[in-house]
Amino acid sequence: MTAMVTRRQLLRFFSTLVYTLVLLVGFQSGHGQPIDTSGWQVTQHVLDNGLTVIILEDHRAPVATVQVWYKVGSRNERPGITGISHLLEHLMFRGTPTYGKGEFSRLIQERGGRHNAFTSADQTVYFESAAVQHLDLFLELESDRMAHVLLDEEGFLSEQKIVMEERRLRTADEPSSDLWEQVSAAAFTAHPYGWPVVGWMHDLEAVTLADVKAYRQTYYAPANAILVIAGDVTPESLLPRIHKTFGQVPAGQAIPEVTSVEPPQRGERRVFLKRPASLPLYIAGYHVPTFEHDESFALSIAATILGGGRSARLQRSLVEDQRLVLSANAGYDRTSVDPTLFTLSMRVAPGKTWQAAEQALSEEVNRLKTTLVMEKELERAKNLIESRFTYAQDSFFYRALQLGQYAALGDWSLILKVIPGLRTVTAEQVRQVAQKYLIDTNRTVGILEPDGTPLRESPQGGPGHRGTH
Repeated sequence: MTAMVTRRQLLRFFSTLVYTLVLLVGFQSGHGQPIDTSGWQVTQHVLDNGLTVIILEDHRAPVATVQVWYKVGSRNERPGITGISHLLEHLMFRGTPTYGKGEFSRLIQERGGRHNAFTSADQTVYFESAAVQHLDLFLELESDRMAHVLLDEEGFLSEQKIVMEERRLRTADEPSSDLWEQVSAAAFTAHPYGWPVVGWMHDLEAVTLADVKAYRQTYYAPANAILVIAGDVTPESLLPRIHKTFGQVPAGQAIPEVTSVEPPQRGERRVFLKRPASLPLYIAGYHVPTFEHDESFALSIAATILGGGRSARLQRSLVEDQRLVLSANAGYDRTSVDPTLFTLSMRVAPGKTWQAAEQALSEEVNRLKTTLVMEKELERAKNLIESRFTYAQDSFFYRALQLGQYAALGDWSLILKVIPGLRTVTAEQVRQVAQKYLIDTNRTVGILEPDGTPLRESPQGGPGHRGTH
């Protein structure tokens, strides 16, 4: 059931989150009554073993979503065991002494539920959704495998082979994923965001069961986890059941901090990749701050203006008017734990060159730096972000995902600052962040040149530091 999320895939997976992690909910610290804002009721509790519990009460439908967020991903790894977070995600479905191999999935599917998991650079997340009467089963299954997952040699070797095959299929055999991986490795020289979430093949071959057991013992502890439940529930009825299940899991040890800091980039870096591919690919990644910096709101707007939807500048200019590329995208995830990349990517059109595409792209970036965005275009970008947020409100799953994402960053109430922050962005602020960050000396460029051997490939794929699914 589990899978791997590569950089581009997770940026797409979180493309909704970049814009929709803006839940308009009331914040309540401690254990008092929730504040109800615009129909949202959210409470947060911390169990004695350190597990953070967030409950979103919404009675519109008799369903519920359970998500367990572990604050661990490839960011927490080290050379020699890269990919171990994603490998452990696979192994968490191997069963426990109480629920054997295959029982987890069978029990959920028999009740009409759905479940899966994903690993990113910053978190590993497990989730289930079904009718609310099955909620007790979800709590039992998730708490049981948090404490008692079976890690044996047979299961380890089986999942190790599966993960290695995933790497071959999704990276080694996927040109765009291969390029994203190379760009990330070149852009991050000191920070673990530089290695892929799926891991390097040599590390996947060398990692041992003992490594996995030690890793799980360190990071899969209640104090390093967040339980998010959204749906037709009440804290009064739910909390005793959570105490009965998750409350019995031992607290675990102190979690090691990630202290790596990427030094400022002082010159452009270029990566050339020559391999079988159907068309040239181009990626530029610029180092930018994350959610902790006020500039992140202007960067979100800039990404939307350049690459957000059919009316975006790159789509109109490079794809439709000049017909230099088949697709052009901009990506920025302000919810990354550590400073990340603002990315611009293109798939060059047949008969065109990456050099011509790069020149046209540079002209659009320079226009963003030199000419103020018109108010109508700025408003369109803000409206696009808010509309994506609005559409996501119909899903309990995405509401829980929104809460979990910001809770994993330290405080789910950060959601409250997103729409106001975006709404205050001015055209001058967009120009300022473009001038400050979208500069040649701050970028890493990746260029894939086909070696003459055609290869079918996905239009957007590609890995990077955000994750695997």
